Amino acid sequence: MKRSRFSDEQIIGILKEHQAGMSAADLCRKYGVSDATFHKRRSKYGGMEVSEAKPLKTLEEENAKLKTLLAESMMDVSTLGEMLGKNF
Repeated sequence: MKRSRFSDEQIIGILKEHQAGMSAADLCRKYGVSDATFHKRRSKYGGMEVSEAKPLKTLEEENAKLKTLLAESMMDVSTLGEMLGKNF
């Protein structure tokens, strides 16, 4: 996954500029992001404060680890099932 050029704090600052009245098209031009990226970030970080962004990032990292563990365990179960099916 490609890393963002902007930190969570910077993204929230950009969104606060939008809430203050600056248009989305002007912000996209100013910061060099696409319209789709701006709206995606607005849906993720909209109405959020900087202090709320850190726990969100921690939860996302933990969720990614848990998904990896789940995928590995499902693969193990599938492999064991195939091995047992062949032996019996």
